[in-house]
Amino acid sequence: MGDRLKGKVVVITGAGRGIGEAAAMLFADEGAKLVINDLGGAGDGSGSDMAPSDEVVKKIKDRGGEAVANYDSVATTEGGENIIKMAMDYFGRLDVLVNNAGILRDRMVFNMTPEEWDIVIKVHLYGHFNCTRPACMIFRQQRSGRIINVSSESGLGNMGQANYSAAKEGIIGFTRTVARDMGKYGVTCNAVRPRAATRLTLSPELKAAIERAKAEGTAMPPGAEVISALPQPQDMVPFMVYLATDEAAGINGCSFLISGEQIALYTEPIAAKTIYKEGAWTLDELVSIVPNTLAAGLVNPAPPQPPKE
Repeated sequence: MGDRLKGKVVVITGAGRGIGEAAAMLFADEGAKLVINDLGGAGDGSGSDMAPSDEVVKKIKDRGGEAVANYDSVATTEGGENIIKMAMDYFGRLDVLVNNAGILRDRMVFNMTPEEWDIVIKVHLYGHFNCTRPACMIFRQQRSGRIINVSSESGLGNMGQANYSAAKEGIIGFTRTVARDMGKYGVTCNAVRPRAATRLTLSPELKAAIERAKAEGTAMPPGAEVISALPQPQDMVPFMVYLATDEAAGINGCSFLISGEQIALYTEPIAAKTIYKEGAWTLDELVSIVPNTLAAGLVNPAPPQPPKE
């Protein structure tokens, strides 16, 4: 390990477990001082517990680092402001913000309640804004800063996660615009889509089902083998920390896949096919033209199925 971030102050939300904890440890190993934020709730956002944040702070201090615990919720304006204020109060500056806090409330869209929609959007999408806004006030004045947002491949579409997918892909649009708002002040904003085994991907229920299947010699639950073989949280964080270094100063407004040995830069959306005519298209023209042009070769990702008996 080195001192690439010596003297820098880093805020990480959702840092009490998983990817957030792993990132905190590597940032600390590189000399950063940390605010370890975690409400300490369950995977669905319910409850609270100071222990996760406190335990990570203790680990960092035991290794000779500096850290302070914060238990605010990113889902509120006040919580986000308090998290950023703690960095200034304890360390006198802020250099890096990692927006990592997240929860799940998975359900098929026709069964999803407004409350399940709201809380996931609040924690993920509002949570990014609630911390980024006060951080950018500081970054703008000091004309430097790094923002690392945690999105997900689920934003590309994932069954049963309409709330989570909407929030995570919203984070990508948020990232692009914050990069443009803040770039002239020497601030970068990038997003990562980690592919890892965490408590959100490998839930206690799935873990129990896997152990039960192993003990009984029965078939694994759907998707269990793929999920349990995913890289670990510590495999996600070197690239996240890299984005906070001086060497990454020219990377701004980008999104990346991180999955163990693989790191990939996503392209920005582009028009894949175009049809054109002078004047507006009529419905009759579209019915005739689209099947052999724009829709040619398209595959329905979820084709109709016969009703279950």
